[in-house]
Amino acid sequence: MHPGFVVLVGILQAAGPQRPITSPRELLEAMRARYEGTWYRTVTFVQHNTEHHPDGTVGRSVWREWLMAPGKLRIEFAPADSGNGMLFTNDSQYVFRGDSTILARPFVHPLLVLGFDVYAYPSAKAMDLLARRGFDLSVLSEATWEGRPVWVVGAKAGDIRTRQFWVDKERLVFVRMLAPAGPDTTKTAETRFSKYTPLAGGWIAPEVEFLLEGRRQFLEEYRDIQANVAIPAASWDARRWKAARLPR
Repeated sequence: MHPGFVVLVGILQAAGPQRPITSPRELLEAMRARYEGTWYRTVTFVQHNTEHHPDGTVGRSVWREWLMAPGKLRIEFAPADSGNGMLFTNDSQYVFRGDSTILARPFVHPLLVLGFDVYAYPSAKAMDLLARRGFDLSVLSEATWEGRPVWVVGAKAGDIRTRQFWVDKERLVFVRMLAPAGPDTTKTAETRFSKYTPLAGGWIAPEVEFLLEGRRQFLEEYRDIQANVAIPAASWDARRWKAARLPR
């Protein structure tokens, strides 16, 4: 049996009966409380991407990623010496090409918040960030996803057009996000966190899928996943992007 699974079983048993959840705030509080002191704070992995183009062709790429919760994600695109990548830190996004900054803007990464930061941030902070991303945090409903009961935040039961995110009721992990596809509000973009596996006192979804109107657009597959690794502080400084390039 996977040792991480044994640890998680202990966590779930020690938690005892879960307090009733009647609001999105209580859900976020429960998510943090469930894994308080056990969820990993850093993780790194190699990300293999498959992109489906409108003309039917398929593109492939490889990224290396380092994450520190809350709020920090560094992505370096292969090859390692290209100087291309992205940095998310201090509620901002930076994009680099050839080690030069080509984009810098305020940005709250919703998947970073929902997949990782909710286990590190106070619920009030998580609520603020998610509200800034346009979720209606006064609405909580229920549904079923892949045979498992889930909480739905931001939309009433049966509504799959409004901006919303779904959380597995038992594990208290994010599994699905739905939102209007940019300016075309008649279409729905969807993100799925799939194939959850135990990791260092928490969970990780090694497969992340992006869809438009139910059709796959982009698939991320994580390999060589390592938790609680030391990551130098300079890695999160956009001014030191090149100097802080991390070893492979």
